[in-house]
Amino acid sequence: MSGRSRGAWLAVPLSLWLLVFLAAPLAVVFAYSFFRRGAYGQVEVSFQLGNYARVFDPLYLGIFWKSAQMAVSVTAAVFVLGLPLALALARAPARWRTPLMTLLMTPFLSNFVVRAYAIKVLLGIEGPVAALAGGVSYSDSAGAVWLGMLTNYLPFMVLPLYVALERFDFTLVEAAKDLGASDRLALWRVILPGIRVGIVSGALLVFVPALGEFLIPDLLGGARTMLLGNLVTEQFLKARDWPFGAALVMLLVVTMTFCFMGQKRLERAEASRG
Repeated sequence: MSGRSRGAWLAVPLSLWLLVFLAAPLAVVFAYSFFRRGAYGQVEVSFQLGNYARVFDPLYLGIFWKSAQMAVSVTAAVFVLGLPLALALARAPARWRTPLMTLLMTPFLSNFVVRAYAIKVLLGIEGPVAALAGGVSYSDSAGAVWLGMLTNYLPFMVLPLYVALERFDFTLVEAAKDLGASDRLALWRVILPGIRVGIVSGALLVFVPALGEFLIPDLLGGARTMLLGNLVTEQFLKARDWPFGAALVMLLVVTMTFCFMGQKRLERAEASRG
């Protein structure tokens, strides 16, 4: 069997997998977004656009905007912290890269909920931060949510940056310095443009889940921090308004689709340039 025929046969189960586990559930959610919530929480099958009209209510748009701000700030902070770490990994001797990468990924051997509760204990009234701050607790706040996302999503930025930097030709940096460029200018004009595909990939790996995150805000934010992921969860589990929850999900899906379309466009531009 030729390579082309083998690829065609492999495409069949992959297409079926995407159809059953991605396209079909998404189609069900899309259909539910046009239905109506009954008086007792049941779903009434009647086509209407009222759920999408509610999505654009200023109250819910405010929650979406707050979630987007949180996701952007987390993405920016993770990039600022992750770039030096990825540079250190890429420039480290080959024998040290695997141990350093293992240290980076070791926290992920624990459960996601355990890591979130660790932040809660750290910032709680009986934690070390409160002891240093004179008994002031910083848990159940937007800052705790931000820190929880930062610590959990940092590797999602470091890994794409590391892959891009590992392929980067650092002799270009040496050439820029020979021409009089400072370290900061070489970083800004040589390294960052050369790894922008990795930057965009890492940013999407952080921004997309952070925009729809619900567990960290629920555990660390308390009742005062309502983000889009929490709003969707409440519609399905507490308010029992599945049609409106489905409309909110579709808003997230559309936003994420535009993000990934932008990434693919950048990758095609880089491929044609190279």
